[in-house]
Amino acid sequence: MSSLVVNFNAEAANAVLNLDSTNTQLSQAIQQLSSGLAVQYSYQGPASWSISQFLQYQNAGDTQGVANATQGVSVLNIASGAINQIAGILDQMEQLATSSANSGAMTSTQQAANNTQFQALISEINTIVSNTTYGTQGLLSGAYASETFQVGFQSSNTFSVTISNSTASALGVSGTISTSAGASAAITSVKTALNNISSIGSKIGSGQVQLQAFVQDLQTMSTNVQAANSSVVDVNMAQEMTQFTTDQILLQSGLSMLGQAQANPTLVLKLL
Repeated sequence: MSSLVVNFNAEAANAVLNLDSTNTQLSQAIQQLSSGLAVQYSYQGPASWSISQFLQYQNAGDTQGVANATQGVSVLNIASGAINQIAGILDQMEQLATSSANSGAMTSTQQAANNTQFQALISEINTIVSNTTYGTQGLLSGAYASETFQVGFQSSNTFSVTISNSTASALGVSGTISTSAGASAAITSVKTALNNISSIGSKIGSGQVQLQAFVQDLQTMSTNVQAANSSVVDVNMAQEMTQFTTDQILLQSGLSMLGQAQANPTLVLKLL
């Protein structure tokens, strides 16, 4: 049995220490439960905090990468739509050239009318090229070359896009179909143009597929990175709530025992 003394109350001192410890744990539990984070500041776990910072950095970069790749898809969608229009115009031009080359049944007046339409279609191709832009950036004039999309948080995560010049002259369309000879030559030039526009369209389509794949991969990676970060810093709510309840009970019992310990020295009075 401990001695009855008045100068130092060991029981009360121990009760205070236990109360301080319980109160610290309770404060930490309140912070974690209110924030949902087990590691919010570096002092709560330097290694975990450092890992979390990198994961957040990676996720921010990949999230922006999704936005960048999606913009790239939008750019190529605009270009692809214009390429389809040009391909349709070239089909019309081939029909006109084939019609004018049929000299056995075509008059010069009819050939001239075909040529007027043929030249108008050439102008329409050039107008489409001029009007096909993303913002103010021309896409089909040949100026859109080696344009880079940043599709990830690392500097090496890039995708380069080049769209060839799609003007009528660049495609190889030229001449007049007001004569049979000119129409025959135009058939060849239009076929060349169709091959060229097909090649340009194929490259654009390939770029669309690759950028869409980047978007899907980055979205999956972002989900996984967020899950990894959660496992590092998020608090286990059920476990922490259980501990919080225990700490509340300990705090209440500790206060009660502190009161009891402080009352113990009064027993000395019974000896006087």
